[in-house]
Amino acid sequence: MDPRIVLVLLLLSPLTAAVVAESSPECDTSNMGECYDRPKALKLKVIAIATILVASMIGICLPLFSRSVPALSPDRNLFFVVKAFASGVILSTGFMHVLPDSFAMLQSPCLPSNPWQKFPFSAFVAMLSSVATLMLDSFSMSFYSRRHREKVEAMEGGATPTVQMVSAVHTHGHCPSILLETKNDEDNASLRRNRVIAQVLELGIVVHSIVIGLSMGASQNPCTIRPLVAALCFHQFFEGMGLGGCILQAEYGFGMKAIMVFFFATTTPFGVALGIGLSNVYSDNSPTALMVIGLLNASSSGLLIYMALVDLLAADFLGHKLQSNVKLQGWGYVAVLLGIGGMSLMAKWA
Repeated sequence: MDPRIVLVLLLLSPLTAAVVAESSPECDTSNMGECYDRPKALKLKVIAIATILVASMIGICLPLFSRSVPALSPDRNLFFVVKAFASGVILSTGFMHVLPDSFAMLQSPCLPSNPWQKFPFSAFVAMLSSVATLMLDSFSMSFYSRRHREKVEAMEGGATPTVQMVSAVHTHGHCPSILLETKNDEDNASLRRNRVIAQVLELGIVVHSIVIGLSMGASQNPCTIRPLVAALCFHQFFEGMGLGGCILQAEYGFGMKAIMVFFFATTTPFGVALGIGLSNVYSDNSPTALMVIGLLNASSSGLLIYMALVDLLAADFLGHKLQSNVKLQGWGYVAVLLGIGGMSLMAKWA
């Protein structure tokens, strides 16, 4: 299925939940507390839309313009270190932010104790989401590889006998030509892999960005919103750097890069705006909203954890470049731990 169609369906899910949600009186605490201030919360949310948009744009665009800075090109050591830091941020987002939120929602007293508090749905859905991401990875690679192979076979079948004979003469007995073809095949496979990684990673980020934005937009508590704005700016900036690095390695054309940058940069602000618009009918504690948002968070966390560990960290740290450079491996692990630590510290406020 086209990722853009999936994105539209995911965008509609929280919207549907918000419209039909009805909160139980004993669970509705959205209007309680000293910090309830609707006008002040609205001002903070408008500021949040602008600042998060700017932080997202800067974060995702920095790697895309890094070719003008030789030290940050994809084949340099610094690029791997920065990417490792951003991968740590993405991993921590899944473990420390999205998954705990899912547990809190799906085990809320506002939901019936049976079955929601008798079975760990968050862990179960996150596990299924990780396997589904593996399947998506696998089938996407098979599809792209098959299409590439068919294209090559079509080109070879359409070649004239003279061209085929000349090609055979040049190739036969000359190892450099064979090695060149093998290297080209490896480069093509790597490029296809990077494109699948970039698309799947963006899908996972977009899902939880909409959910986070929706929750902030619906909140009327300035004491909650104020630290959340700073945390989300930090989060979007470094998560954008990780995604931007993947897009850079995917070597997309300008049009595809622009589409991916647009969706990443605007999803959280759009979620905030959507939450503001639905704040009169949306309740964080309604059973429908808790179930839909909780399950979306669980599926998003599984996807982000899989992508961070398998497609980003393992792909780099088990690759030839880092395996042949122990010093670079060490700096890479330091960067990962700094990314994890920084994002985990943000969990105190958001």
